[in-house]
Amino acid sequence: MVENFGNSDMDIFEKHENIGSGTYGDVFKGIHTQTKEVIAIKKIKIELESEGIPSTALREISILRELKHPNIVELKDVVCTENKLFLLFEYLEIDLRKYLTSLNQDEYLDSDLIKSFLYQILEGVAYCHSKKILHRDLKPQNLLLDQTGRLKIADFGLARAFSIPIRPYTKEVCKIFFISVF
Repeated sequence: MVENFGNSDMDIFEKHENIGSGTYGDVFKGIHTQTKEVIAIKKIKIELESEGIPSTALREISILRELKHPNIVELKDVVCTENKLFLLFEYLEIDLRKYLTSLNQDEYLDSDLIKSFLYQILEGVAYCHSKKILHRDLKPQNLLLDQTGRLKIADFGLARAFSIPIRPYTKEVCKIFFISVF
């Protein structure tokens, strides 16, 4: 799909169950009808009376087009129809929040698994920072896991590019930046 980025048609994808929803749209599990590849489809409604495509979607698309890393979710394609925008992502089974809540109350994560998750988060964040990108919304719901234990950072709708010197941000964003850098 990547070699033909932006030229796909939604007719070649089967939309299956809803796997999540947020402020700007819903996420569905989907299947490419020709290759049988499982993907995640983020559907963003474009309201007719609004000012077009939401800035968060444009930001997410432009940033993810630049980021290629094993710990960053892959944006495979973008499909725009008359009143909807679809972002097509690689599919990962579960987010960290759902994974943690699925554990029994007396069940704890293995220390090696905790170290692995933390290492992968730091690898992804370090890569973003090396590309001068601040994620600004790291939370368990935005950390996706596959069945092998690979962790990927997702949802770059609030991400921002930065340069040195850093322009003024709100104190909450500065806290997140300095905690993640140091």
